[in-house]
Amino acid sequence: MEAMDQEHRDGLVARAASALASARALVITAGAGMGVDSGLPDFRGDEGFWRAYPPFRALGLRFVDLANPRWFASDPGLAWGFYGHRLALYRGTTPHDGFDVLRRWAARVGRAFVFTSNVDGQFQRAGFDEASVVECHGSIHHVQCTRECGMPLHSAEGLSIDLDPVTLRARPPWPACPRCGGLLRPAILMFGDGSWDGSRTEAQEARLAEWLEEAKRAREAERSERGAPPEWVI
Repeated sequence: MEAMDQEHRDGLVARAASALASARALVITAGAGMGVDSGLPDFRGDEGFWRAYPPFRALGLRFVDLANPRWFASDPGLAWGFYGHRLALYRGTTPHDGFDVLRRWAARVGRAFVFTSNVDGQFQRAGFDEASVVECHGSIHHVQCTRECGMPLHSAEGLSIDLDPVTLRARPPWPACPRCGGLLRPAILMFGDGSWDGSRTEAQEARLAEWLEEAKRAREAERSERGAPPEWVI
């Protein structure tokens, strides 16, 4: 059975290698597991989350509890403590070698796009073009106003959170909107989040849709040059 499983795995790897070798366009998809080899927590399960954030175990707060915009209204110190720690962690983390492998594959293919649910910005830091990345849950490196005053999303660069190292609570003053003075929050899609500003992600998704159409046209042009019939995808 073990030999059969190994044979099956080898076959899958060979198929994947063949697909990459003949690819003319590459879409890279990634979730939380992608950052683990960089040393980032993936928050899978309550125990995994509490190992990364012991103070929240004492409060009985899980990841799904904390990743909620309501805390920015009821307890900004708690909210920015959690997200401020993550912001500092992601800023200080070097992408692992797997990102370089993907970047080399993308360069060899010549046409590539990233679609990720991660908010850590690791792909951009690893050298992927910002214009070729979709972050479907937003980015911790951008902020929005909780008052929805009309201020566009802007970069969190230069934003610094003063954290209590024991409680992981953020000390005031907390990040404020330069337009209205209201509290800022990360531009991340949270649980129960009806106020997330997804405009940046929508623009990214529009670029991906345009890129896919261009890739399809290029593929059809190649087939036409070879005299092959058009491909129909349903």
